[in-house]
Amino acid sequence: MKWQGGRRGGNIEDRRGMSGGQKLTLGGIGGVIVLIIGFLMGGDPNDLLNQMGQSQQGSVNEQGEYQSTPEEDKLMDFADVVLASTDDVWTKIFQENGKSYPKPTMVIYTEGTQTEGCGMGQSAFGPFYCPGDQKVYLDLSFNRELAQKYGAKGEFALAYVIAHEVGHHIQNIFGVLSQTNSLRSKLSERENNKISVMTELQADFYAGVWAHYLNKSTDVEITYDDIVEGMRAAAAVGDDHIQEQAYGQSNPESFTHGSSEQRMYWFKKGYETGDLNAGNTFDDPSLQ
Repeated sequence: MKWQGGRRGGNIEDRRGMSGGQKLTLGGIGGVIVLIIGFLMGGDPNDLLNQMGQSQQGSVNEQGEYQSTPEEDKLMDFADVVLASTDDVWTKIFQENGKSYPKPTMVIYTEGTQTEGCGMGQSAFGPFYCPGDQKVYLDLSFNRELAQKYGAKGEFALAYVIAHEVGHHIQNIFGVLSQTNSLRSKLSERENNKISVMTELQADFYAGVWAHYLNKSTDVEITYDDIVEGMRAAAAVGDDHIQEQAYGQSNPESFTHGSSEQRMYWFKKGYETGDLNAGNTFDDPSLQ
């Protein structure tokens, strides 16, 4: 993936060293549900928090200033370039349809941070998007988690994750999230899980659409090897893969993000078609 020298959007809010460390609220104002990348698999969130440690990051000095590491600085630049590339792709797509694209902000934080409408964000649950404030939240330590815990190596793995969360932003703009959130109180847990899977797979599809237009609409360049990395990352955060790692078995009825195969399929479909009309996961009979 060739990203050095790519355009930086600067739409980054740096909250590192300002963590609160409280739990993530799964139901915010108006029933908003925080959409996260892959850790709530039916287990007790407290158990997950106890199992997952933070990787070594920067530190706060005596003056209260956050001191980042060279690795963090590089990841910060990378995240900025990737987010800018999503802005470029989606701005062009929206313009072609006679609309303007409201760009999201990315919040870079450590451990925990407050959101507007989605409660306290917690890095132990992974990257997430909050519809209430239209922001993507990312603790840069997740990059190491991807590689070491889930085997999703390569720069494009984190790029896929960011594009997936921006995919939730696209759903929010289209009104998908408000519709699915309004259904949640009326559905059983099993039906809620199905809706969640459809929502997450569509975000994977939108990440694929971003990848489809990346070389055409931005100054970031990728190869098919990068797409393979993206598919491996999608597989790594599949519900079945995560559950099998944690518990030695998987339970499809508790899936909230989709299996590894499903996540790879929808990401690849978005990449191959680049057609927004081909991404209606909610009408896919296999997901009903």
